[in-house]
Amino acid sequence: MGKVALVTGGTRGIGAAVSIGLKAAGYTVAASFAGNVEKANAFQAETGIPVFQWDVGDVEGCAAGVRTVETALGAIDILVNNAGITRDGWFHKMEPDQWSSVMRTNLDSMFSMTRPVIEGMRDRGFGRIINISSINAQKGQLGQVNYATAKAGIIGFTKALALENARKGITVNCICPGYIDTDMVMAVPPKVMEGILGQIPVGRLGKSEEIAALVAYLASDASAFMTGAVLSINGGQYMANG
Repeated sequence: MGKVALVTGGTRGIGAAVSIGLKAAGYTVAASFAGNVEKANAFQAETGIPVFQWDVGDVEGCAAGVRTVETALGAIDILVNNAGITRDGWFHKMEPDQWSSVMRTNLDSMFSMTRPVIEGMRDRGFGRIINISSINAQKGQLGQVNYATAKAGIIGFTKALALENARKGITVNCICPGYIDTDMVMAVPPKVMEGILGQIPVGRLGKSEEIAALVAYLASDASAFMTGAVLSINGGQYMANG
């Protein structure tokens, strides 16, 4: 059995592509999901990737989920923190739950998911932690103060954790995708889509498989000298120094 990779939010969208890509690269993959049992079971049936259900915003649930995965598949070598939600709205009208739910799922999950695996990685002298942030963490976005704040926090989390673990064989990196061809993005009205595409110099949406390929590189031995990096993959829409 090869190295074990856990992908949160790993049954849909970018996460599904990452799970499939890592399996194709030879990893033993587990995909976590939060609520859509039907789609998760269909994903498992189609790909052969085992799925596990828990809420990444629940500290105890994450610890229990990690234990379940490790009992079934072995110690987790690669963690892809991909799960996330949006609860968009203008800040001056935002309700407390719109803020707290996004923080809990998108940012608190960095602690809740990484804390249960980091000691084992340090003991074994190897680990790959790959965090999925967003272009909107770098440039901001109307109606997404909560989301942009949480995703920007992931960048700080990545850099600090990378420093703490660099001498333990653990790399920690962050990917900031732009607009990707997920079901959520593809469902926007044509007029809105036209405006989005007009902002992307390459003239198209990104592909989930393109994000997955970058994750696979960061998970590999070839990336051992890269840590604390913030990698933009957005078709030139926003260019930022990491």
